[in-house]
Amino acid sequence: MLEYFEDIVDHRHEYARDWKESTGGKVMGFFCTYVPEELMYAAGILPVRILGGMEPQDYSESHILGMYCPFCRDCLAEGLKGRYDYLDGVVQTRSCQHMLQAFQSWTIHIPLSYSYFMGMPSLVQADRAPTFMRAETADFARSLEAWTGKTLRDEDFDMAIETYNTNRQLLRRLYEFRKSDPPLISGSEVAAVVLSSCISDKAEHSRKLEELMEALPQRSDPPQPATRIMVVGSENQSLELFKLIESAGANIVVDEMCTGSRYFWNEVVPQEDRLAAIAQRYLDRPPCPLKDVLERKRLEHVLNMARDFDVGGVLFLQQKFCTPHEFDIPALAELLKENAIPSYALELDVTIHEGSIRTRTEAFLEMLQLELV
Repeated sequence: MLEYFEDIVDHRHEYARDWKESTGGKVMGFFCTYVPEELMYAAGILPVRILGGMEPQDYSESHILGMYCPFCRDCLAEGLKGRYDYLDGVVQTRSCQHMLQAFQSWTIHIPLSYSYFMGMPSLVQADRAPTFMRAETADFARSLEAWTGKTLRDEDFDMAIETYNTNRQLLRRLYEFRKSDPPLISGSEVAAVVLSSCISDKAEHSRKLEELMEALPQRSDPPQPATRIMVVGSENQSLELFKLIESAGANIVVDEMCTGSRYFWNEVVPQEDRLAAIAQRYLDRPPCPLKDVLERKRLEHVLNMARDFDVGGVLFLQQKFCTPHEFDIPALAELLKENAIPSYALELDVTIHEGSIRTRTEAFLEMLQLELV
């Protein structure tokens, strides 16, 4: 059953092409998880998150500065290589400057019938944020209507909200299986489930996820006891990185990443104004560092997750040159230290430097073991 989710991650382009051929629908690539997917799904569009290929590449060197994060350069390289040739459109919201550059270069050099940039409050906790976000969400919905020729009605939004909320509820339940010691499912396995949710039809994904959770309590090969670790960071599309960390002697029992729990942690709270409800969900989600500069709500959120999942230490996984997360780490590390939770930072590049990561992870885990003596 777990192979199903990892297969989607490994063959995500084939999945999207098959979906498009079998349904006749449109496929939309999005660069950031602040894009309200419910609107696209309500319009009959399959939203897929644009990911990189994790290959050494120089395709994007003439498009994006070398001091920008490897993830944004890798995503653009995948587009320039033609691997996303099945996309009918791309959409981005106001997130980091690096991903915005990838989106802008994509729209110039990979022409599509549709591209859209959606405004997003920089301060999601501001008093005016809900009004602004609701207006931007409505503009995006009208743009999709004009492009698809489909009028979006309340029942379309209700269907999308219910479908996405169901998937989020199931993913939250899946994370509960990791609270046992040892957990019933590994961090790399969960990462495959969450990543596949970002790039597949939510209704189909939920059906497979329900089957998985029915089978998990009876699995014959659960993870073995190991040091309980939380990972915190921006994007990590590499299942191999999680497997490498686990092979060094860790159980990754929870994460706070935009390719992990941050993607699905909260739901749309229904209200009569469907667009306002969808907009509010994205304002209320666990914020990324870029959207949490003043109130710093994510600090308490990360600490609470570390406590709830009884972790022995935290690994920060930072994309090289990712300024928002680089800014985030010192404050989080200090808060964790104050609460007797050690932490350690690993910097990521396009490719995984196995020897260096294994050595540094093993050293961190040995330090945790010494503190327990």
